[in-house]
Amino acid sequence: MRIRSLLLAGLLIPLGPSISAQSTPQPTRILDAKSAQRLAANKGLALQWIDWNTRGTAVVRQDDGVWKLRGAQAEAGGAGRLFLDGTISEIGADYFTFEGRIAITDTPDAGRQCDKAKIWHFAITQNRRYYRLREFEWCDSLTDYIDIYF
Repeated sequence: MRIRSLLLAGLLIPLGPSISAQSTPQPTRILDAKSAQRLAANKGLALQWIDWNTRGTAVVRQDDGVWKLRGAQAEAGGAGRLFLDGTISEIGADYFTFEGRIAITDTPDAGRQCDKAKIWHFAITQNRRYYRLREFEWCDSLTDYIDIYF
């Protein structure tokens, strides 16, 4: 889909604070090979405000032992957007740690702007088929469910 490609390429994404890059990023710690494989072969991501059924794209790539995650989801026919960009510092049994930026714009309400760069935690709970962001109310009083499916 053209919009997804443009979003993933970084176009149509609101500018916000970026996480400061280390001069030499540390390699990603892989503590569980099965979880690493699941994450690398993910089947997209979703923010519940945008759409549970039409997933966005989450691309995991490796660069000299550093795993990077970049993802985006766009509301069909609307302004809602989700964007993730950063590095994965650790992958363990049913969890991973992500250091980077998450931005949510214009969803669930027009004008909503959430943009933060920090260390984030994703985990699989209750035998679900996705990793869920564990920081639920990081922007305002709304609970944002960001899921990366496998």
